[in-house]
Amino acid sequence: MEKLIVEGGRQLSGEVRISGAKNAALPLIAATLLAPGKHTLRNVPDLRDTRTFMRLMGELGVTSERNGNTVTLDSTQLVHAEVSYDLVKTMRASVLVLGPLVARLGRARVSLPGGCAIGARPINFHIMGLEALGVSCRLENGYVDAEISTPLQGNVIYFDIPSVTATENLLMAAVLAEGTTVLKNVAREPEIGNLIDMLNGMGAEIEGKDSGRLTIKGVTSLRPADCRIIPDRIEAGTYLMAIAATGGNGMVTHCNPSHLPSLLEKLRAVGLIVVETKDTISINWPEGDTNSYRKLRSVDIKTMPYPGYPTDLQAQFMALMTISSDVSMVNETIFENRFMHVAELRRMGADIKVDGHSAVVSGKGMRGLNGAPVMATDLRASSSLVVAGLAATGRTEITRIYHLERGYENLVEKLTGLGARVWKESV
Repeated sequence: MEKLIVEGGRQLSGEVRISGAKNAALPLIAATLLAPGKHTLRNVPDLRDTRTFMRLMGELGVTSERNGNTVTLDSTQLVHAEVSYDLVKTMRASVLVLGPLVARLGRARVSLPGGCAIGARPINFHIMGLEALGVSCRLENGYVDAEISTPLQGNVIYFDIPSVTATENLLMAAVLAEGTTVLKNVAREPEIGNLIDMLNGMGAEIEGKDSGRLTIKGVTSLRPADCRIIPDRIEAGTYLMAIAATGGNGMVTHCNPSHLPSLLEKLRAVGLIVVETKDTISINWPEGDTNSYRKLRSVDIKTMPYPGYPTDLQAQFMALMTISSDVSMVNETIFENRFMHVAELRRMGADIKVDGHSAVVSGKGMRGLNGAPVMATDLRASSSLVVAGLAATGRTEITRIYHLERGYENLVEKLTGLGARVWKESV
């Protein structure tokens, strides 16, 4: 096991290239189950989660080969329709194979995901939607047994709350259903748009991309895919906040600024100059803002479904607000346990008070944090500790960094390229 060492107090500057989005890659990998043949996915990040998902696909009979960031998957022969708990317990996104397996094979047996560190993520929307398409679902011995006796039938399905993975699962099932399916009040995240582009490229007929209503006209078969994974907006946002937290100026490249509307407005609100091009975002401090007098304004955030402020960037923004000039409010509306990083930030000197789903952050100004031993509790919480460690005075040691490795490709190399002093050590 390893820990991450961060020596803070160094301004970050320069450019950092953004990798493909983990949250887009996983459903696109699952979608290759829908059509037999060789599929090509490009810009696939090499992460713990993508490697786990590839092992899951291998368990089903899919062979795969990686060449750099291009992955080729051959789904010609599916030998199993069951995904065991041993894999699902390590990654909740495994449930994404449920829809495509039922659509392709007429059956699936997938272990229930179980608990999650940041809160309950039930799959009731997945099951409700599949049953509306004609799937018989049984919950037995910790597994979802899904089966059809007649072809999938299109239907109108309404989500009480927009759910990203449920939207993706039902999209993948509905493309091979008979008739037309209408999904209402769906999630609108860019990762879903990436999946829609892939499915349409395979021969599906989906309308309504980027809206809350999707219309799917079922087709009888699909062809293999050749698709590119979109840039990781969460990684881009994390690096932007890391640069800002150190008082530096820098740029993220190979990204899509249109995927981060709320964050970019918040960064402007804290006093930074944000410049967007087609595929870059740069942040700079105003001219005349010398190192000794740089101040971040305190700004409130409230996490919301896209295009609102993303919950996956809440912890990082909280870390940024711990060194702001005043008091800010962070309101988390998506996950009930997503303040677990607060205790670790307090170890570094942060002044944060939590009341239910809200946190009041009293900023201590630039360099107001001190390095300390801290522990990662989930993926995004761990990245907030990196942001805080880069801004802090002294040395921060972060343990349980396997959380970071789930979602950040080449983190040490990318931070080092920006001028940070960061490395791994054995625990």
